[in-house]
Parts: sequence; C-alpha cells; structure tokens
Amino acid sequence: MLDKLFGLYGRTIVVTGGYGQIGRAMANGLVGCGANVAIVEPNASDEATAKAFPDAPDDVIKAFSADVTDRASLEAALEAITQHFGTPSGLVNNAALDSPPNSTAAENGPFEDYPAASWERIMDVNVKGVFQCCQVFGKAMADAGKGSIANVASIYGTVSPDQSLYQYRRDRGETFYKPVAYSASKSALYNLTRYLAVYWGPKGVRTNTLTFAGVFNNQDGEFLDNYEKKIPLRRGGDYDRLRGMALAEDYVGPTTFLMSDASSYANGADFRIDGGFLAM
Repeated sequence: MLDKLFGLYGRTIVVTGGYGQIGRAMANGLVGCGANVAIVEPNASDEATAKAFPDAPDDVIKAFSADVTDRASLEAALEAITQHFGTPSGLVNNAALDSPPNSTAAENGPFEDYPAASWERIMDVNVKGVFQCCQVFGKAMADAGKGSIANVASIYGTVSPDQSLYQYRRDRGETFYKPVAYSASKSALYNLTRYLAVYWGPKGVRTNTLTFAGVFNNQDGEFLDNYEKKIPLRRGGDYDRLRGMALAEDYVGPTTFLMSDASSYANGADFRIDGGFLAM
C-alpha cells in the first residue's frame, strides 16, 4: 500500500537546478523511489551529470541543456525529455539565484543602493524562470491529464529576512544586509502556485509550494549562533553540528510526497519544512 502511494515507478520528473546542493539531493531521492529524473541545467553534460550523481544509474537520470529564462530552450528540452523518458508527470522548480554572502558591497549593501541589474537578474531566474517552466512542462502534463508541480519557495518569501542575523558582520565594519530581490522573488511564487492550482486543477495537474529554510553549508560560526536561536527544533545527536540548519536531504521526503500519489488531494497548498522558523 505505502509502496503504491509513495512509489514513482515509471514516472518522469523534471528537476530544474539539479546540479545544486538541494537539487542533487532531490534527484537522488526521486530516483530512489523509482522515478526517471530529467535534470534541466543551462550547461548540462553527461560528464557533469556523472560527477553530480556518481551512484545513480545513467539510464534513470539524464541532464538536458536549457536556460529557464529562455522559453525556446525549454521547449527543446521538453521534446528531448519526452523522446528519452516519455511525457513528464512531475516538475520541481528548484533553480534559483541569490546573492551569496561573499558578493560585492553593492550587492549586499543597503536597500537604497541595491542595483537594479541585480534585481532583474534574480527576478529573471526565480520568477520568470518558474513561470516559463510551468508554461512548458505544466502544459504537457495538463494535456496528458495528470501531473504535479512543486515550486520551491523560502521562509524569506513569507517573512522579511531578519537583518539582525547579520549584525555581527556590520559590527566588524562590513556593510552587509540580506538583499531584497531573493525575498521578493520567492514571495511571488505563492500566488503563481495558487493561480495554477485553480487553473490546472480541473485538468488533473496539482501545484503546490515547498517552503524551505536555510541549508547547512559551513557558514560562519557567528551566523550559525544567531540562526540557531530562530529554530525551535532540536534533533540532537549528529544534527547538533548543523546549529538548527537543514541538510539538503531533509527536503527529499516532502518533495517525493508531492510528486507521488500520497499527495493526490494536495493542491494550492504550502508545505513548510523549516524546523519551526516561521512558528516563532
């Protein structure tokens, strides 16, 4: 019974940004549940895929070159995916850009000085990219009469970034603020998701969001001290080293759930996996 509910055998799931930290974990988890996974990356290659997924059989995971901001490239990828694996039955919109902590002062400076070019670059990928992937891959699923779309959102799409988490950097003389564009872009996904849930629900395509918190990636100790205070969950054991942050693997189960029949009545919903960050 559970195998039937959660199994993805014979299904083709598209994962954008599949070479990234979270994307790799998602793709491996979906393969483990029986899915064929089509990675969508702008610089896809067999060599890069083998490096990213050394333990996954190459007959069930393959990368296809496409830029989420270029609709023509997505349409070409859909055709290639359909020829290789068949019509997709799931889409995980995971590809996204953010300003990394070591970006230039202009990128991570005060809101008043945030570059318009940076805003446009992040909105192009995080909003237009998701919109176009939904248009292209979602339409294929709607035409087939069944499918599931999971749009990866963020805690910072629900609440404003807590700038006090970065006060330690300002205290040591840096000009650093968590920028605005990532938060605004992730916020846009909630209403896009609800729109599509209503629009495509009658055609058997479900659309939901996954709201994730931060993923551990050897961040500054001072940042981790501050972040840990925002997370009420304590898991103990080996998890203590994460200081309240998630592992990419923590997001595999919820993603698999939304791609499976176990979530067949979930549509237009937001699934928060954040250790309780948004409950505080």
